[in-house]
Formats: sequence, structure tokens, C-alpha cells
Amino acid sequence: MKYLHNIGTYFIMIKNMFRKPTKWSVMKILILKDIDDLIIGSLGIVAFISFFVGGVVAIQTSLNISNPLIPKYLVGFATRQSIILEFAPTFISIIMAGKVGSFITSSIGTMRVTEQIDALEVMGINAINYLVFPKFIALTLYPFIISIAMFLGILGGLAACVYGGYGTYEDYIEGVQVDFIPFHMAYAFIKTMAFAFLLATIPSYYGYFMKGGALEVGKASTTSFVWTSVIIILVNYLLTSLLLG
Repeated sequence: MKYLHNIGTYFIMIKNMFRKPTKWSVMKILILKDIDDLIIGSLGIVAFISFFVGGVVAIQTSLNISNPLIPKYLVGFATRQSIILEFAPTFISIIMAGKVGSFITSSIGTMRVTEQIDALEVMGINAINYLVFPKFIALTLYPFIISIAMFLGILGGLAACVYGGYGTYEDYIEGVQVDFIPFHMAYAFIKTMAFAFLLATIPSYYGYFMKGGALEVGKASTTSFVWTSVIIILVNYLLTSLLLG
């Protein structure tokens, strides 16, 4: 029953997020602050991880191709497919559940502990709209981060392949271009938008409805990361079955 209660409360929170909106002059500042915290602040870690994981995928693919009948461009092809279909949208989102999700839960949870949310409600402000809606709007720019992750992942594979002596520049580029299906990009960005919604709302739910003190803020951050990751993986499976199955 607890899980059903949490699911119901979560959907009620999403409904309330769009009710009684905060004044645009205030909301604009909140949105810009959240874009800086959630999007701009995540570029460094996403760029670093994407570049080197792309290199690792290229190296591992190259080392596992021992049959001379297999074309050399397969390294670029496998790297492109791995990065675009799974790594950039899904695994970066799980990493972001740890970074962005924990930040959202702890910031809203601290406001709950220090009774700032109660003060907002006393002033007649819709606290859910005030706190959650700016994060939801900020994370509509999340595909921008995933685009950078895709580009740097493929670039990292190219650098590892060429400078590590695992293949030539021409073979890698040919592999990146061969049998490209444009719908795979659409599929990746559909998943990305679904994950962005989950990244904005699930951590906000755990921060907004937490009870207790400073210790419970840490527990709520951990719980929000776990459940955000679980839901992302489940949604990833469902969307893959629907769109590619």
C-alpha cells in the first residue's frame, strides 16, 4: 500500500505543478538559476565521461575483432550505435540521477527541514509550482547535454582508435557513416525527453515530501537516486520495445 500511496502522491504533485502558477517575473529568475545549476553545471562531468567511455568502447570493439574477414570499419559502426542508442541517453541519465537528482532532493529537502516550504504556503504561493516547475522547464534543455555526450563519445572513440593504433581515421569515419538510420536519433531524443521529465520530478517528490531532519535529507537523496535509476531503466525498456521492437 505504501508504494501505491507514493505513486498516487507523485501524480497529484505533477498535477499541482501546473496549477496556480508563480508570477513570470519571479519564475524567469528561478528557471535561469536552475538552468545554470542543472544543465550548465553538468557539462563538465558529462563531457569527461562521454569522451573516455567512447574511447573504451572503440578499443574493446577493436580488440575483439580478430577475424580478418570482419571489416575494419566495424569499430566506428559499433561505437556509433553504442553511444547513440544506449550510452548517451540512458547511462548519462543514470549518472545525472546521481548528480542532478541528489542536488534537487537535497535542496528541496533542506527547504522542507528549515520550514521554508511552510512559509511559502502560508504566503499563498503554490510551493510545488514554485520549486518543481522551474526544474522541469530547465531540464527541457537536457537533450542539449545528450547531444554533446553523443558527439564527444564518438570523438573519443576516434581519438582512441587513431592515436592508439587500433584503426585508421578513414575506416572509423566510414563505420560512423555506414547504415545510419535517422530514426535512431529520434528514438534517442524521445528517450532523453522522457528521462528529463523523470529527473525533474522524482527527486523533487522525494525532497518535497520528506519528513525529519538533516539525516533524513541524506536518506531522501539516496532513495531518490535509487528510484530514479530504476524508473529510468524500466522506461528505457518500455520505450525500446515500443519504438524499436
